[in-house]
Amino acid sequence: MESTTISAEAKKLSIPERILLVEEVWNSIVEDQEKLPLTNAQREELNERIVDYKSSPQKGCSWDEVKHRITESK
Repeated sequence: MESTTISAEAKKLSIPERILLVEEVWNSIVEDQEKLPLTNAQREELNERIVDYKSSPQKGCSWDEVKHRITESK
């Protein structure tokens, strides 16, 4: 099925139905994420971040702290 056809069909759905569709698509991507190849640059960046975290874990922030900063900045 072509993406223009998929898009046209999706637009026929109600907003709640489209949200569910997006969730289902996202979940299918998450399930298959190991099939997504990383570029060398992405792999290097991730490795650097792991090294940084392991050498100074106290520098990081919890998800609650990050979420608070994001919501407070609005």
